[in-house]
Amino acid sequence: MSDSQALFSQFIKDVHAVWAAESDMGRRMERTKPLFEALVAQPVMQAESQGWPSTEGHKNLLLHTDETYGFVINAVVRTPHRKGSVHDHSQAWVLYGLLEGHESLERYDRVDDASDPTKAEVKLAYVTNGGPGNVDLVPPYAIHAEQGGDARSVALIFRSEVLVGRILQQGYNLETKEVVRRSGPTQIPFTLGQAAA
Repeated sequence: MSDSQALFSQFIKDVHAVWAAESDMGRRMERTKPLFEALVAQPVMQAESQGWPSTEGHKNLLLHTDETYGFVINAVVRTPHRKGSVHDHSQAWVLYGLLEGHESLERYDRVDDASDPTKAEVKLAYVTNGGPGNVDLVPPYAIHAEQGGDARSVALIFRSEVLVGRILQQGYNLETKEVVRRSGPTQIPFTLGQAAA
């Protein structure tokens, strides 16, 4: 077992301990956040991510689907200056942690009355900038976008549940105000240590 695989395995065990002790999903995710921060801050994980393949074309690397609690861990590898779309993750909670590079996370507020499910008026609320080791907790239905920096960026994504193939998420067109219900990214199974093999 590689160092990164050992770290990842220990992280899963630590998450299991938290989730076994806490039934409320919001509290679970809040208590998982410092564990996730420690994982993405590990130099071993950051070094390994340098060899991971691009996920451009609406793809995610699928690192783990948990058989006990149903959470999912993905990775995303973005090209420099990547323009992210405005979206939500439906009912799921998400932790988004950077391993490499810098990105800005845009948060949006919905300012219409939500009476038309096919249209939405959203406006930018604030932007936070992150680098390696930074983790954002994104609550259910929070409208947001990740924007790439000057160099390649890599992030781990911890989702509270499986969405792809089960639950549609929403994309928001800022110009036309159109809301598009869509499935999530294509899942590409990937094993830690694979890039170095």
